[in-house]
Amino acid sequence: MKVLALFATLMTGAILLYGTMDFPAFGDPQSPAATHLATYFTENAVRETHVPNLVTAVLGDYRGYDTMFETVVIYCAGLAVVSVLRKKKPSAPENKS
Repeated sequence: MKVLALFATLMTGAILLYGTMDFPAFGDPQSPAATHLATYFTENAVRETHVPNLVTAVLGDYRGYDTMFETVVIYCAGLAVVSVLRKKKPSAPENKS
């Protein structure tokens, strides 16, 4: 069974690496994100959102739902960790009379 899990993991990794072959090079100034998105946000974010900080404008207004749900996921993960790791008080023994 461990061999099957190892094979599935290696195949998934190979497929994911194969899928990244079409990505532009890291830091490429001619990539679509650098030529279209970055210039649009830099030129229009403050005017459209009325927020003077560019990072806050992008995170709060353009990516608001994404940021909100990332926060919800982190909160739920923290809640799960706290509920698993908490110490339980010993229960009082029952009186059988």
